[in-house]
Amino acid sequence: MARPDKVATVAELRELFSDSAAVVLTEYRGLKVKDLKDLRRSLGTDATYSVAKNTLTQIAAREAGVEGLESQLTGPTAVAFISGDIATVAKGLRDFAKANPALVIKGGVLEGRVLDADSVKKLADLESREVLLAKVAGAMQANLAKAVYLIAAPLSKAARVLGALEQAANEDPSLIGGAGKPAAAVADPEPDTADAESAPQAADAADTTDAADAAE
Repeated sequence: MARPDKVATVAELRELFSDSAAVVLTEYRGLKVKDLKDLRRSLGTDATYSVAKNTLTQIAAREAGVEGLESQLTGPTAVAFISGDIATVAKGLRDFAKANPALVIKGGVLEGRVLDADSVKKLADLESREVLLAKVAGAMQANLAKAVYLIAAPLSKAARVLGALEQAANEDPSLIGGAGKPAAAVADPEPDTADAESAPQAADAADTTDAADAAE
């Protein structure tokens, strides 16, 4: 029977896999406790950096619907569960690894798709959430074809585009052409001046005709 602490760890990891925008697996062999603290501090609130046994991490990933991490779960493994901006965290990990070669990026997961180390490093070259959001908003306002081009970008960028666009639409519907705003009421047209002026004349003509008929 599984120990309660292991069951709790798997449940926590499974939730992190399910709720994260992306996941990066690293090997921290050779890093000191202080180094790990510095790394966690540099990632801030954008990611949770957790050290867990490979077997428990693999079970949690499978339960979250992620398959194919076996080859990356070897040696001492720490996982960055990204809840904030993906590019920012990827840049932070890449820069930390350059300054501390003991940290090795092994791979990751994005939108349920397993990525190799090179693909994770490419995420660091993406534009930040703020820049991308501004481009998406501008494209939606200016030209639908440009927005389609952005959304048709590679998976890593498309996932972030859609997420940013969804959040932008919720916070400010006007960014995508006023979606969610009620249509303005259409006012009744003003009566035509010429018709208004001709109405009394028509009435007078009708009265004259009726008088003539009565005289006959």
